[in-house]
Amino acid sequence: MLCLHSLQEAAEVFKALSTPTRLQIMELIYENDNLSMNDLATTLNVTNSAITLHVSKLESAGLVTIKTTSGKRGVQKIVQPVHDRIIIDMFSDRNQNFLPSYEDSIAVGHYTRCDIHPTCGICTPKEIIGEFDDPRVFSYPERFQAGILWLGYGSITYNLPNRLKAGQVAREIQISFEISSECPSYNNDYPSDIHFYINDKFLGSWVSPGDFGDRKGMISPTWWPAPLNQYGLLKTLLINDKGTFIDGTNRIGDTTLADLAIDYNSTIDLTFAVPKDTANCGGLTLFGEDFGDYSQNIQMKIYYISRNPEAMEQHGTKEA
Repeated sequence: MLCLHSLQEAAEVFKALSTPTRLQIMELIYENDNLSMNDLATTLNVTNSAITLHVSKLESAGLVTIKTTSGKRGVQKIVQPVHDRIIIDMFSDRNQNFLPSYEDSIAVGHYTRCDIHPTCGICTPKEIIGEFDDPRVFSYPERFQAGILWLGYGSITYNLPNRLKAGQVAREIQISFEISSECPSYNNDYPSDIHFYINDKFLGSWVSPGDFGDRKGMISPTWWPAPLNQYGLLKTLLINDKGTFIDGTNRIGDTTLADLAIDYNSTIDLTFAVPKDTANCGGLTLFGEDFGDYSQNIQMKIYYISRNPEAMEQHGTKEA
C-alpha cells in the first residue's frame, strides 16, 4: 500500500493517472499481472512506442514495475502493479506546507517507558512476543521489532527526535498514528478516553470509538488471528500557537507550543495514556507499518522558522 501524506506528494501519481490509456493499463495489469508490453499494445490497439511511453510515466510515479523474462519470441517485458491500495492524507500540510519541516518515523516498539495493565500484548510482524496479558513482555528486547501493541489501561511514552538547530523556532508539531481502543476479542462500539501528553504536560483527550475487528486489517500479516485487533483510525495530533487539535479541526485542549517551551535543546516525550479512573476506560491499541490499514509508524513533523541566533540573544529572546 502506498501512503501519501500530502496532495503535493501525490501530484506525480495524479499526473501519471491523468490519461484514459494509463488508467486502462492499470486496470488490465490488476486483472492480470503477467501482461507484457506487447500484450498491452495489442489489447489497447496502440503502438508499442506509445505503450512504452505510458508505462514509463507509470513507472516514474512508482505505480508499476517492469520484469524482464524469456518468452517464445525472445525477451518480454512484463508490467506489474506495485501497490494494492493508495491512501492520500488530505489533512497533512494543509496549513503549514509553506514552512520547512523535519519529519521522522518512530516504530511502535521504540517506547522509552511504559505502565502496562491487561488486557495487553505486543507482536512483531512475524510472531507474538511472549504471552498475552503479561506486562513483563513489554521489557523484552524483541519489542524493538514490534508492529502492534495494546493495553487495557496505563500509558506508553516515546522520546521523539528533536532535530531543531540553534535559531530554529518550532511553529507547529504534527504527530500521526493509527490507533483504536482495546477490548478482549474486539468490539467496534467500545469507547476509550485516550489522553495525550508532551513532556508530562497534558494536551487533551480524544475518545476512540471502538476496537475494530469486523474485518481483516488491510496490511495485517496473514497469520494474524481474526478475533484480535485488526485496524484503527488514522489520527493526527496537532499542536501550534492556537492550541491542541485532533485532525486540525477538533480542538481537544488549550495547550500551545509556547506552553511546552520546546527549543533546540528540548526533550520531546510523547505519552499515550488511558487512566484507570477515566469515564471510558477502554484501553488503546497502536498499529505500526505492518499492521492495520495504514502502512506507517508514528509519524512526526516539526514545522519551524529560522531566526538569527545572535540577534535573538541581543534581544533576550529564547527560541520557542
